[in-house]
Amino acid sequence: MKNTLSVLVENQSGALSRIAGLFARRGFNIDSLAVGPGETAGISRLTMVVEGDNRTLEQITKQLEKLLNVISVVDLSQIPSVERELMLIKVSSPAHNRQAILDLVQVFRAKVVDVADEALTLEVVGDPGKLVALERLMMQYGIQEIARTGKIAMKRASGVNTELLKTIPGINRISV
Repeated sequence: MKNTLSVLVENQSGALSRIAGLFARRGFNIDSLAVGPGETAGISRLTMVVEGDNRTLEQITKQLEKLLNVISVVDLSQIPSVERELMLIKVSSPAHNRQAILDLVQVFRAKVVDVADEALTLEVVGDPGKLVALERLMMQYGIQEIARTGKIAMKRASGVNTELLKTIPGINRISV
């Protein structure tokens, strides 16, 4: 099972190295990692996706909390959260395919960020499933290059579990 952890760390030299070292020593793999400044000066938010059962996740969390510079660890996997990734994708786009690609760009609410004679570079932001779907559709045109960020995530302030809402029939209909 994939788990998303949000880790607040002091923005100190070597903090990321200690976290990566912990995973390497224990034989755990990090599927995705994104780090950036948090809401407080001197504190960074690290979002990581790790695979493992509940026992493994508990072990990882306890080990992270013991590390110097780690302030808190929150498992976002079981609580309502917002998750996003960014992908840049360069696609072959000769004149005869360009309009079809541009139509897909609109459907996925992506942006064209670079245009060349034979290629388009697209930017798309969304949940990981959206990025995978666009990537699969672009394969038929010829993907030249892809760059993806790791997942970033935070707890939903509203507490609304949108994944649960998707399973309720008729919930997406609004009556006035």
